[in-house]
Amino acid sequence: MSAYDVVEPASIGLDEDACAALVDRARREVDDGLLPSCQLAVAREGKVGLFATLGDATDDTRYTIFSCTKGLIAGLIYQLLGDGSLKLDQRVADVIPEFGSNDKDVITVEMVLLHMGGFPSAPLGLLNGEAADRAARIRRFASWRCNWEPGTRYEYHPTSGHWVLAELIERVTGTDYRDVLRERVLDPLGLSRLQLGVPVEQQSNIADLAIRGTVPTPEEIEAIIGVPLDLEALVGQVTSDALMEFNDPGVRALGVPGGGGVASAADLALYYQGLLHDPLGMWPADRLAWATEVRCDLPDPIRGNPAHRSLGLQVAGSPPDAQMRGFGYGQSPRSFGHDGAAGQIAWVDPDSGLSFCYLTNGIDQHVIREGRRRIGLSSRAAACAPTDS
Repeated sequence: MSAYDVVEPASIGLDEDACAALVDRARREVDDGLLPSCQLAVAREGKVGLFATLGDATDDTRYTIFSCTKGLIAGLIYQLLGDGSLKLDQRVADVIPEFGSNDKDVITVEMVLLHMGGFPSAPLGLLNGEAADRAARIRRFASWRCNWEPGTRYEYHPTSGHWVLAELIERVTGTDYRDVLRERVLDPLGLSRLQLGVPVEQQSNIADLAIRGTVPTPEEIEAIIGVPLDLEALVGQVTSDALMEFNDPGVRALGVPGGGGVASAADLALYYQGLLHDPLGMWPADRLAWATEVRCDLPDPIRGNPAHRSLGLQVAGSPPDAQMRGFGYGQSPRSFGHDGAAGQIAWVDPDSGLSFCYLTNGIDQHVIREGRRRIGLSSRAAACAPTDS
């Protein structure tokens, strides 16, 4: 029995054969033993037309969504921009004075949203309790230094930037960032199973993460993509060991704003339907411009392709760069969303109206295979909404 109301695919303009092909592609790694389980969902017109769970899980299972969480924070920030609580050109230090030390006083809200703040690897411990202590977080902000001049380059900030965004949310609302997200975004959309910060007593249906596969050799990487690639630089802070920390009940309860959300695939597909259609009038009309307008196209220092970042989100753009960002073939260049470690992906195409999410609890150490999986699934999901529908 599904935990969601799932309509007939054809009733919302989805191609049933294409939906079946999408599920078959997702089943491949589960059947081959490369992933313990996965879950995927396709939605359109505000309704779920496909919801499938494969492997050692049920439709009631929820997954750690890693950086897909950033898409939720983006939606909340859009509300705060809309009501004037925050401004893009506002200096972070004007709201969080403690942050302005060590020449960080020039960093703006927009720079943080675009990963241009200059502190991508700023440390903040999860398992030692530092991140769970707001006062300790603020002390850590004061100690952080920039790796490069803010605003001059792009480099993905896996978690540090979103701890700053969480504090900005708390300063301007006077409320815990997790509660603000729940009250202003998740509850109105009816997404009660999507949580950022899950109490220990509510964690029983979260799939434990498991490391699978082997790390590709440098020779294998070059044979596949044609050029040498620094795997250590590509992985950065997002190592398998770091990801496994999210099995810890305390880390799940904390709700890391840049990567600690818990959801089902249907939750995220419906979240992006809400952001696209806004049936409750929760967001200003500017939200789609903020989501689709590329404001940072500086080169990614690891992959070399343009970052193609909107405010807090990724924008697909055109092939082949779109595939470097985890989007598929057949999607509109305006498609936006966010991927996550371990192969997670969630996006919406404003032209077709289709949203898609894929989640798994398998940390596949073969990053090339993981990347191909993301592209293949996104491509097959895009085909579920024929262009002439």
